[in-house]
Amino acid sequence: MGMPMSDPGAWATAMNNLGMAPMSMTGQPLMSDFDPSLGMMTGIAPMNPMMPGLGIVPPPISQDMPVVKEIIHCKSCTLFPPNPNLPPPATRERPPGCKTVFVGGLPENATEQLIVEVFEQCGEIVAIRKSKKNFCHIRFAEECTVDKALFLSGYRIRLGSSTDKKDTGRLHVDFAQARDDLYEWECRQRMLAREERHRRRIEEDLLRPPSPPPIVHYSEHECSQLGEKLKDDSLFPDAIRVLLTWVERGEVNRRNANNFYSMIQSSNSHIRRLMNEKATHEKEMEEAKEKFKNALAGILVQFEQIVSVFRAASKQKAWDHFSKAQRKNLDMWRKQAEEIRNIHNEELMGIRREEEMEMSDDDMEDASESKDSDDSAQVEALKEENDSLRCQLDAYRNEVELLKQEQGKVASVPPQHSEEEATRRQQLSFLQQALQGMQKQLLKIRDELKQREAELERSAEEKQRLESQVQSLQERGRSFPLAHTPQESAAPAVLSCPQEKEAPLEKLPPSPVKSEREALLVGIISTFLHVHPFGASIEYICSYLQRLDTKISTSEVEALLARLPCTFTQQLTGVGASLEKRWKFCGFEGIKTT
Repeated sequence: MGMPMSDPGAWATAMNNLGMAPMSMTGQPLMSDFDPSLGMMTGIAPMNPMMPGLGIVPPPISQDMPVVKEIIHCKSCTLFPPNPNLPPPATRERPPGCKTVFVGGLPENATEQLIVEVFEQCGEIVAIRKSKKNFCHIRFAEECTVDKALFLSGYRIRLGSSTDKKDTGRLHVDFAQARDDLYEWECRQRMLAREERHRRRIEEDLLRPPSPPPIVHYSEHECSQLGEKLKDDSLFPDAIRVLLTWVERGEVNRRNANNFYSMIQSSNSHIRRLMNEKATHEKEMEEAKEKFKNALAGILVQFEQIVSVFRAASKQKAWDHFSKAQRKNLDMWRKQAEEIRNIHNEELMGIRREEEMEMSDDDMEDASESKDSDDSAQVEALKEENDSLRCQLDAYRNEVELLKQEQGKVASVPPQHSEEEATRRQQLSFLQQALQGMQKQLLKIRDELKQREAELERSAEEKQRLESQVQSLQERGRSFPLAHTPQESAAPAVLSCPQEKEAPLEKLPPSPVKSEREALLVGIISTFLHVHPFGASIEYICSYLQRLDTKISTSEVEALLARLPCTFTQQLTGVGASLEKRWKFCGFEGIKTT
């Protein structure tokens, strides 16, 4: 077939860049000395441009290699590439399932046959909608062909060899949004979703446990067999399920009531066996717990011995004989052994705390059963404060243990440099001060606890005495004759006695700490500010507390500190722009004034 080829050299260059032997449209080679290794597509075997299925659009090229657009000759038109220095043409966002492209910049004399001739090399065309304003919409059969059509965006088209303005134009190819494409894409997505649901249903069916075997219907023969199964310990679970189903179905009547009674009696006989099994398992569990606790204690003893060996090796008379690498390894091993020792020690302490909590829960249950239901509100409030002080005492005990551990760690580090020794001594002095403060505060809390218990006992005695006085007054009032005047005069006397006795209880000042949570906050803030002798801002205190509980607010903490002026004081530090409000712990000075 005849095709105009104005520049055979450009055609040969384009084919050489694509890795094909330059050949004319009749099949004759254009270059006798063609070397495939010199082309841009090095490593690809030479291709025959006349083979079927070869289009005008080159195969996809890697992103690292620049795309070179060449002149494309068609039967009735010629496509000239855009300037490679210009930026690539802009395109809109690709719609889902896009198979339609917009083609603008067509020549005025372009026909539908010309559009088919140019774009059918990209792929199968389903429909073309051409407008009178030099643009059209082309719908392809496949989505991948849209990318091939976008390759032609920016090309200048010329019909034949005419230079008339109506026979030239610049193509602009872009994605187009079509209802048919969107509908087909949605249908495909729904089909994929159905397939996914079907696959998941099949997997769930495979993972679903098998259904229980069907329950047999009641008969005399099945009833006799079930009675034998109920007496067997191994067959009892299945047999009791069958008996339950028969009773729920309503199989019991007057004729077989004795049979059902005997089967229920056989089921009841298993209760003692099950209780014995439960007691055996509980005993085994307690023995296993005790065995584990003893083994853990033995392991901790060995860990302590290992840590003692490291501490002995860290002393001056042995430490100087080791090399630098050996000292580094010994230091690393000692830290690892101490960390593991502390972890196991915390685990053992946790087991002991759980046992103490279980024992305390049992004691509290026994005490709650023996309490009188008519206790007054003031006695209950004193008990709640007593419990909160006990919790605070336990918390301070844990803090003292931690400080002792940290003091032991600091004391076990071998001396190396004078600066490190100075900082270590300073840290040790801070820890000792904090430990002394905690011990003083612990003694204070113990004294408060004893005072609360004494007040609790006094209030209970006062209540009993008041109740006895009220009863004696009531008995004395019954012995008097019923008269209007004595009754009116005796009533104020009866009422005046409890009021006089209850008056001292009502004169007690209200506590600034209103709940157990506020008491815990006071203890934690006191410990925190005792470690910071120069005070801390309210934001610093709240940031420390919010690590423990994120619900704590700044206003709540500031209001709590303001209610305790004998324990916490607020001072201004700094000058000018660096002026800052800081809270300090003054409990040791405040206890003397109060």
